[in-house]
Amino acid sequence: MISSSIGINRSGFCSPKSVSVSCSSTSKESRVPKFPLISKGCKLVGCGSAIPNSHFSNDDIAKIVDTSDEWISSRTGIRNRRILTGKENLTGLAVEAAQKALEMAEVKADEVDLILFCSSTPDDLFGGAPEVQKTLGCNRNPPAFDIRAACSGFLLGLVSASCHIRGGGFKNVLVIGADCVTRYVDWTDKKTCVLFGDAAGAILVQACDSEEDGLFGFDMHTDGSGSRYLNAGIKHSVTSFAIGSDGSDLGFSPTDASISHIQMNGQAVFRFVDKAVPESITASLTNAGLRLSDIDWLLLHQVR
Repeated sequence: MISSSIGINRSGFCSPKSVSVSCSSTSKESRVPKFPLISKGCKLVGCGSAIPNSHFSNDDIAKIVDTSDEWISSRTGIRNRRILTGKENLTGLAVEAAQKALEMAEVKADEVDLILFCSSTPDDLFGGAPEVQKTLGCNRNPPAFDIRAACSGFLLGLVSASCHIRGGGFKNVLVIGADCVTRYVDWTDKKTCVLFGDAAGAILVQACDSEEDGLFGFDMHTDGSGSRYLNAGIKHSVTSFAIGSDGSDLGFSPTDASISHIQMNGQAVFRFVDKAVPESITASLTNAGLRLSDIDWLLLHQVR
């Protein structure tokens, strides 16, 4: 049983002012971190990144489709991208990035309380977080789960980490953003194949006193109507079985499912970003109690 009164601090987070907790369990040892459920701050204490060995230049792409280094770089700023090939896999990249973040933070793998794996292209249908947890050597079996939100995934992971720390009592939360988007690129479509590459990045978000809080504000929204402009849907093909090629013996037609190539209306996506991102930046600054003139460095996801 949990009862609490909730307050909203200036950065837009819910923080419990008073909490009473009563629980019982048959487990010998709880896997919930033993930290008090009180208002805490959070700060970034470590970061790391990893990239595949193989790279693919604009000149390489020009051998496949009708384009050039000048056409691509002048429109996107991109000249090279990294491609996951051979025996490399996304889990390996994620683990490498996470290890670097932990090393910078001087935190051991067994001190991690939660792993958020932000990826839309994991190596396994059921997600990549558990495999990352195992490979990292987190022997206390902290909770680990995937966040599938494409380009917004890492930002959602960061905000989720702060909420778990501030309201859930977690101390060390590992946030990993990793994708192998080139698995789903149509290399004959020059409007999309020039944009994507593969990589991984990780940060360790750690609990701290509220006075040291490093995440001042945020603004997030979802507009599902835009999915028609950027998607990679599931496609089905009928599977033949010896018991009946049309599936009549089963009562349905079995299918093999696979993910289609990325489809994108670049102009529509750009128009949306051009309108929505400045509005979101303004709202974030307002939530943080800051002005645009206070900002020294503006880092955007979009390449232009």
